[in-house]
Amino acid sequence: MEKIDIRSLNYQELAEEVKALGLPKFRTDQIYSWLFEKGVREFSEMSNLSKDLRQALDERFVIRNCTIDTKLCSKLDETVKYLFELGKGEFVECVVMKYKYGYSICVSTQLGCKMGCKFCASAIGGFKRHLTASEILSEIYTAQSDLGIKISHIVLMGTGEPLDNYDNVMRFLELVTNEKGLNISMRHISLSTCGVVPRIYELAEKKLGLTLSISLHAPNDKIRSQTMPVNSKWNIEELLTACRYYTKVTSRRISFEYAMIDSFNDSVECAEELASRLSGMLCHINLIPVNNVRENNYERSNEKNIKRFISVLERHGLTVTVRRTLGSDINASCGQLRAKKENL
Repeated sequence: MEKIDIRSLNYQELAEEVKALGLPKFRTDQIYSWLFEKGVREFSEMSNLSKDLRQALDERFVIRNCTIDTKLCSKLDETVKYLFELGKGEFVECVVMKYKYGYSICVSTQLGCKMGCKFCASAIGGFKRHLTASEILSEIYTAQSDLGIKISHIVLMGTGEPLDNYDNVMRFLELVTNEKGLNISMRHISLSTCGVVPRIYELAEKKLGLTLSISLHAPNDKIRSQTMPVNSKWNIEELLTACRYYTKVTSRRISFEYAMIDSFNDSVECAEELASRLSGMLCHINLIPVNNVRENNYERSNEKNIKRFISVLERHGLTVTVRRTLGSDINASCGQLRAKKENL
């Protein structure tokens, strides 16, 4: 019989399993605390449980963990990048960043990615599988334990499309925000999507309170379709209609991510068209100097073009920021370390 993935169970499901084993109710709190608050890797670490009970749990359940394959530490800003191994030959990336408010972690949600955005290294080698809720959690527990820190903010912006792995990601969010576990506020969590429109509507109805980031990267379908295959399924107008619905239902501001690519999407005309499309929406625009990836020829916009782009957007009353580059000396952008490891 296949073992049950115990750290993907919520509290009520765990309580039902504890009851099925004929154990008293208080055992649920004990086991839940070990799994979700302390983040143990083995049942043998649950020191307040009897040896027989730990063995019984080990026979029925599995605790999914990741292990550190590679760790890179930036000498510039204390950013740490990990390549985690989930199983034999399965690798995902994770980045921990230090800010004034604490530590933020960027986690992966899939092994590979289906979306195929051409300026992103995450899709190199294609899609292999979804990560379970417990595997996403394990990225946090492993990084926290290794660094001896407490993570306070989460960004679902690593390898993979979170809304393509919708059920596992929703379970992850339920578990990571539970007050009996890591207890990370939903308002300290950002979820980034390239635009899986039906899921944006579903997410709106949940009214979770997280920050939704949309990888837009272009002002029109002609430009966006050249780099983002998802646009052929849900074009910009469909995507922005869903975004307007999201802001109306949740009253939450959307962050639009826009990778600045030299001589491709950084012209004044692009800025004017983008401003026209986003006018009146509850949003802000986060400009991202594109990462240089060896598998493509895209180069980041120069400072002059970025400042000119900002000026146009601000003139139209839009709020604009430029993403601070962290870990540039360790290739902290998603996908590059995994691709190198797997020779993709």
